[in-house]
Amino acid sequence: MEYTNKKIVKIDSSLPNKNRAAKAFRSKKEEKRYWILLTTLIGLGVLSSVGLLVYNNPVPVDSPSYIPVVKRRMVAIVAMIIAAICQSLATVAFQSVTNNRVITPSLLGFEALYSTIHTGTMFFFGASVFIGYSGTGPFLLQVVVMVLMCLILYGWLLSGKYGNLQLMLLVGIIIGTGLRSLSTFMRKLLAPAEFDILQAKLFGSVNNADPEYFSIAIPIVIIVALLLLAYSKNLNVLSLGKDISSSLGVNHQFSIIYVLVLVSILMSVSTALVGPLTFFGFLVATLSYQLAPTYDHRYIFPMALATGFLILTGSYFIMNHVFNAQGVVSIIIEIVGGLTFLIIILKRKTL
Repeated sequence: MEYTNKKIVKIDSSLPNKNRAAKAFRSKKEEKRYWILLTTLIGLGVLSSVGLLVYNNPVPVDSPSYIPVVKRRMVAIVAMIIAAICQSLATVAFQSVTNNRVITPSLLGFEALYSTIHTGTMFFFGASVFIGYSGTGPFLLQVVVMVLMCLILYGWLLSGKYGNLQLMLLVGIIIGTGLRSLSTFMRKLLAPAEFDILQAKLFGSVNNADPEYFSIAIPIVIIVALLLLAYSKNLNVLSLGKDISSSLGVNHQFSIIYVLVLVSILMSVSTALVGPLTFFGFLVATLSYQLAPTYDHRYIFPMALATGFLILTGSYFIMNHVFNAQGVVSIIIEIVGGLTFLIIILKRKTL
């Protein structure tokens, strides 16, 4: 009888597997798809921007007036870039810290406060003062008032023993509802001509942007956006929830307040510059999660930015040059965003 010597090797499952790795994407295929989609969106956004600048220009190319017309159109493009950065980054970051992909920063009452400021100006001071209510001073005032309101809200409801994020959102909704009711009451008392002038200002549109604001808005947006991008790794942890992020060594309360302050600055600049865009950020964030199947905000943020910029430039190009309906762009974006919100709510059956 012959015996064969065999080695019995016991595999210790506690030892780490060298093939395992925590990466942003589950496979190389997903990563490749991400970069293809991101490059495509950026290319389409640039193409739409060029179309907005040069297509259907009533002035001949060899005319001295051609470049000034392009420069005037460039103001709208810059406003779209600023709005896309603010709305996309702010919404994604806000949903991450609240651990909820349905709610938006609009719940904190930015649009309601914007409406109240302009309605109050028209109501108390008249059309002449309202029309002249422009320049860097009023723009900075609006941004500062919105940020201060949010800082008070955060300091009151997120600090101390009973700090609660859900309570903060609830109070924000109540304050926003009260401000909207006050604005509606004042608008009903306005003369028809004053109401028409005010209503045109309350619609979110890149045509509301004043190039004088860019010297203030652009540096603020760049600094805040870089701070938010630099905080991406912490956002990855915060999106796991309070208990897990705290156990991983993240100061949850400080991180939440820090991110919300950055979000409030971005939302304030966007709202003061182009007006209220309630569901635009939600639409951009929802599409970004579908296009970028990853938890890593270093990849979600660029996709959200590219998606938001393409939505704005593509919508304005189609409505301006195909349907000749420039004034309804923001309305259509809000309708699509609102329908997307309702569909997701009905599918999830919960907030």
